[in-house]
Amino acid sequence: METPTPQTPTPSPAAADAEAPAVVLTPKAIEMVKLTRDQEGMDASWGLRVAVMGGGCSGFQYALDFEQEARETDAVFEVDGLKVFVDPVSARYLEGVTVDYVFGMNGAGFKFHNPRAVGSCGCGSSFSV
Repeated sequence: METPTPQTPTPSPAAADAEAPAVVLTPKAIEMVKLTRDQEGMDASWGLRVAVMGGGCSGFQYALDFEQEARETDAVFEVDGLKVFVDPVSARYLEGVTVDYVFGMNGAGFKFHNPRAVGSCGCGSSFSV
């Protein structure tokens, strides 16, 4: 796994007390997010929303999506020119999580490394705490 790039939080007005990013993205993950954003015809004003939703085999699942603006209560940080948005509920579950982009025998994709997860499904896209 690549060494994560240092990330500087930039709190939104409603989340001014944010001290550290809720989630860390590796340089490879950042590169692939930017590449995907470009391929989808979005400019650099679009950021990445990282979230946790109920569902999946183990109770919770991760979600990645592009958004142009932060929501009022989002924690917002920027790393290597990429804006990242995390809502307050997801931030509780994403604390300590690293998002990487991996290549393997089963294909390539984003991989979430969650040291707090006590269980996960076989595909790695859902977890329990």
